[in-house]
Amino acid sequence: MDPRFEKYAKLLIDVGINVQPGQTLVISCPVDKAEFARMLVSEAYRAGAREVVMRWNDQFISRERYLHAADEIFDTCRPWQADMLNTLAREGAAFLSVISADPDGMNGIDHSRTVRENRVFGPAVAEFREAQMSDKVQWCIAALPEKNWAKKMFPGCAGDEAMKKLRDAICKTMRIEADNDPVEAWRKHNEALNARKKKLTEFNFKSLHYTNSLGTDLTIELPEGHYWEGGNSASSKGVYFNANMPTEEIFTAPRRDGVNGKAVSTKPFVIGGEIIDRFAFTFESGKIVNIETEDPKHKKMLEDEITVDDGARYLGEVALVPYDSPISNMNMLFYDTLFDENASCHLAFGASYPTIRGGADMTTEQRAAAGLNQSITHEDFMVGSADLSIVGTTHDGRRIPVFVEGNFAF
Repeated sequence: MDPRFEKYAKLLIDVGINVQPGQTLVISCPVDKAEFARMLVSEAYRAGAREVVMRWNDQFISRERYLHAADEIFDTCRPWQADMLNTLAREGAAFLSVISADPDGMNGIDHSRTVRENRVFGPAVAEFREAQMSDKVQWCIAALPEKNWAKKMFPGCAGDEAMKKLRDAICKTMRIEADNDPVEAWRKHNEALNARKKKLTEFNFKSLHYTNSLGTDLTIELPEGHYWEGGNSASSKGVYFNANMPTEEIFTAPRRDGVNGKAVSTKPFVIGGEIIDRFAFTFESGKIVNIETEDPKHKKMLEDEITVDDGARYLGEVALVPYDSPISNMNMLFYDTLFDENASCHLAFGASYPTIRGGADMTTEQRAAAGLNQSITHEDFMVGSADLSIVGTTHDGRRIPVFVEGNFAF
C-alpha cells in the first residue's frame, strides 16, 4: 500500500465523513481493497466511532449477476435489502463509499436490468436517499485505483506503471503529498469554495444562460430562495463533511419547469457499462424532449435512464467548475464521474438537492411546489468547455457575467 494512502484514510475519516464520537459508520468498499478498508476502520475507531459496519462489493460478481441471474429478480427488492440502509440512516449513521472499478467492466450486460432494478430499489430506500440528499447524515464518496481503470487512462504504460500514475493522479486531486498535511490543505480549499458560494448566493440570480461553440444554448431558471452549496456541508446536527472527495464544484438546484434550450456534453458519460462520448439534450419547459447521439444504442440507453420515473426527464442540479480548475489542468480523462465532473461545469438529470431556504425540512410536496425536481435517480453529465459563457440575470433585470471563456468572471 502506498504510504500516502495512510494520509488518505485519515483524510476521509476526519474531513470527508468527519466521524463523531459514538457514531456508527457504514463503509461500502470492493473486496479487493480490504487493506485500505482496514485502515479506514482503524481510523474510524481512533476518531471514536461506536461501530463500523462493512458492506463489501465486487464488480465481477455484479457483472455475473446481471448476465446470468433469473430475470424476475430485477423487479423485486427484498425488505431486508432496504431495511438496513433505512434503519441506519434513521439512527444517524454516517456513510462512506469507496469506489474502484473498471470503466468497461459492465460491458455487454442487459442495461434494461439495471434500470428495472433501480425502479424497485430506489423507492424502497427512499428514507436513506432523503437523508443523504438533505444532508441529514454525513456521507462521502471517494475512489481507489484499479488495474483496468489505470490501463484505460494510461494505455501506453505497463500495468505497474499505469497503477502508479493513477495513484499519483488520485493523490494530486486529493491534495495529498509526501510531506504535507492534507487535512490543513482541505481546510483552506473548503474556505475558498465557501467564499465563492456565498457570493453566488448573494447575487440571487433569476436565471443563467449557457452558450459555447459546440452548440450549447441553454437558459436555466433558478427557484426563489435558492442558495449555492459546495465544498463542505453541514449535517442536520451541524457536523461538517465533504460529500465528494475530490470536489471543485459549487452547485444549486434549477427550477424544474424553467430549463429551455440545448445542452451538449463535453466529456464521456459512463453509464451501464458503456462510455457515451458525445450527446445532446434539448429541453422545453424543463423536460428533455430530444436526445442526439452518434450511436443509436447509446440513445436507447439514455432514453432508458430518463424514463426511470417522471422526474428523471428533468434537471436536478446546476454545478459550476472553472475550466482552469486543478483537475481540469491535469489534462486527464478519468472515465469516472467523481473526477470528471470536477474538471467541468456539469448538470444532472434527476433528483434535486434541497438547496433552497428551509428545503431540508420541507415535505416532498412542499419541495415540488417550490420548483424542485423529485426522482429516484441523479446522473451528472459535463457541459463545460474552454469557451463556455454563463450570464446570470437578476430579478431586477441586470445581466452579470458568471463565466467568461470557461472560467469564473469574479
